[in-house]
Amino acid sequence: MSDDPFPPGFVWGAATASYQIEGAVGADGRGESIWDRFAHTPGRVADGDTGDVACDHYHRYREDVALMADLGLDAYRFSVAWPRIVPDGTGSVNAAGLDFYDRLVDELCARGIAPHATLYHWDLPQALEDAGGWPARATAEAFARYADVVARRIGDRTATLATINEPWCPSYLGYRVGVHAPGRTEPAASLAAAHHLLVAHGLAMQAIRAAAPGTPAGIVLNFEPKRPATTHPLDLEAAIVEHDQFNRWFLDPVTGLDYPEAGARAWGWRREEVLPGDMALAAAPIDFLGVNYYTSRTVRSPLLPPLDDAGAPTERTSQGWEVHPEGLTEALELVWSRTGDVSLYVTENGAAYDAADDDRTRDPERVSYLRRHVEAARTAIGRGVPLKGFFVWSLFDNFEWHEGYAHRFGIVDVDFETQERRVRDSGRYWASLAAAQRAAAA
Repeated sequence: MSDDPFPPGFVWGAATASYQIEGAVGADGRGESIWDRFAHTPGRVADGDTGDVACDHYHRYREDVALMADLGLDAYRFSVAWPRIVPDGTGSVNAAGLDFYDRLVDELCARGIAPHATLYHWDLPQALEDAGGWPARATAEAFARYADVVARRIGDRTATLATINEPWCPSYLGYRVGVHAPGRTEPAASLAAAHHLLVAHGLAMQAIRAAAPGTPAGIVLNFEPKRPATTHPLDLEAAIVEHDQFNRWFLDPVTGLDYPEAGARAWGWRREEVLPGDMALAAAPIDFLGVNYYTSRTVRSPLLPPLDDAGAPTERTSQGWEVHPEGLTEALELVWSRTGDVSLYVTENGAAYDAADDDRTRDPERVSYLRRHVEAARTAIGRGVPLKGFFVWSLFDNFEWHEGYAHRFGIVDVDFETQERRVRDSGRYWASLAAAQRAAAA
């Protein structure tokens, strides 16, 4: 690695999400989420796994924050569970749910760890899904009220507030291909959901500005550079369409541009959900944009014969994802081209690797993966990208959505039988980055 320090004030943190770690799904008035229903539906999640217990963070948050402090993390990115706050999505506010996040934020602040909160990381109240879910505009309106409630309670102590995490995932994986909750396979509903997620973002930005005007607010998007498999025009065209539908579909509206035309045309979208003023809502000024990056993808046109594996990437994670650190630099530069001097964060980056049989804390592949992606972030900064921090995914091994507990991303190993936490080599590496940053600032 380069010995050059990162910019003064650069933040080293770790990230998690509510349903993936909290457990306690029936505790203290929490309502049912779409992931509760989905995970308990046979055949939806690998091995029948659920988030009912997960890392039991709801009950163990104090020891978990102490562990973060031991690692020397500057910041912790977490999500708030909407069903803990408004159990049915629209009705009465659950005081016990707000109290939990109030205690969590206080504990973080007491330990000198900056709280970075995300309002929506996919656990929609099931009652709202029963009423139509994200394809219904009313869900966006309900989200604005929820955002106001949370911002008023903890917004004064959070370093940042993000509205929505990776809207591509709930809209595409949840409503188009059905591998995520709520498990619907309805292309038209998927496009409506995508648009209403952006409307929800805009409405939530208004709510946050009113309730916590001094708190930086923004959104978190995921990116996956698309590389054409060959120079054949059909491969080039296929890569452009995937780029539009994945990388630009949310980025462009958030930054004041329209939906990308090639992607919209390929989907046959008629824009019936777009009402006057919606695009201005989606483009509400933001203070930061979070960049989630894991992998890149080589695109082959479905109109051409499949290629053999010659020349295909040879390095992959245990999930089969391509390891392509340079793609992080590319993603950051893409976002920067739209956002200018708006602060950027790498809000998620990490990899799943199988644990070593003899010592589950040894994870040299993950250390190598993170080291190279940190260097890719350094390269982007050297080119002028205003990157302010880097959050590893994930702090803990956790419930990995439809794949259950089969894949482990944590820089901290979790024994799901005993709930023992053990720091991995990657966690020690991450701690060394934070320590080096503090030493450089001294």
